[in-house]
Amino acid sequence: MINSALDIVLDYLPQLPKNKHFGIGCIGAGFIMADCQLVAYRQAGFNPIAISSRSPENTRKVAARHDIGKIYDSYIDLFKDPEVEILDIAVPPDVQLEVIRNAVKHADHIKGILIQKPMGTSYAEAKEIVSLCEEAGIKLSVNQNMRYDQSIRACKSALDQGFLGLPVFASIDMRAIPHWAPWQEALGFVTLRTMSIHHLDTFRYLFGDPKRVFTSVCKDPRTSKKFDHEDGIALYILEYENGFRASSWDDVWTGPSREGAMQDNYINWRVEGTEGMAKGSIGWPFYPDRVPSTLDLTTTQLPEQWIKPRWNEVWFPDAFAGPMAQLLCAVEENCEPEISGRDNLKTMALVDACYLSAKEHRAVEINEIID
Repeated sequence: MINSALDIVLDYLPQLPKNKHFGIGCIGAGFIMADCQLVAYRQAGFNPIAISSRSPENTRKVAARHDIGKIYDSYIDLFKDPEVEILDIAVPPDVQLEVIRNAVKHADHIKGILIQKPMGTSYAEAKEIVSLCEEAGIKLSVNQNMRYDQSIRACKSALDQGFLGLPVFASIDMRAIPHWAPWQEALGFVTLRTMSIHHLDTFRYLFGDPKRVFTSVCKDPRTSKKFDHEDGIALYILEYENGFRASSWDDVWTGPSREGAMQDNYINWRVEGTEGMAKGSIGWPFYPDRVPSTLDLTTTQLPEQWIKPRWNEVWFPDAFAGPMAQLLCAVEENCEPEISGRDNLKTMALVDACYLSAKEHRAVEINEIID
């Protein structure tokens, strides 16, 4: 994307593999797979060839919708298919470890695996998943798809090109109501491990790894009527050794907007640097309406004006091509995926540090979890 005012290029789209014909086997046929991932894969020209889920009826509906030729009632049978080179696993986090244990038995033809966040129910479980794939020689990547939201990608490009100078402070202000999956009730996970994990991973993507985190949580009144939980509304501050700070307010209550009051939902982000500032909005709260995320940029390199690039692509579903694309590129080029399982362990550790911080009412260093 070229912005004529600065004559710069802000890269906001993923790099695509040269070979788009790797056979993809899909495990799961829920919303994320059916309405996001497979839609994005077909748009990008990828090659999903097989699918399996715990509901044979739903599997057949999704296969017909997305023109997937092979249907398996058992994912064990799908793993045996020699034409399946890439696995796309979209199952609840408490199931992923067992699925991976079976998948790595077929390293003779399975070259790469994309799994959902969170990568297991804890850092320890995620670490075992990473070890299993590394021992089998299978490239593992995690579907941290907020990294491929177009505004976040463009912000990263602006940071890398120096238009903001040295980062000083960043924030995310979320007032939006996600769709909670049925498995969350059984596990008691609400915001930190399912929504905040996107924001925490995005901070890592943009600014690197923090030293410590302080987190405070309270219950979401609406979700409390459905099941008990602790982390409904989550507030957290990330401290970096170089003095940089980042914070997020992840408010999934947003007031009684579904109980009769007016609605005021949004997700806004902001990055302030020594030479510039960027701010943006995230469009996914308005899904299924196609509302693109935005970025506005101002810099001392072009004083007293805003640069406002715009695009037509949206996070849901378009950005879901990104995580699969970077895995296919890694397989094609025989290198580490951009969002490798090994790297994502640091995101998982950061999430666990948030839970520990909230429980003990103190700042927690990330190394407390990793060590």
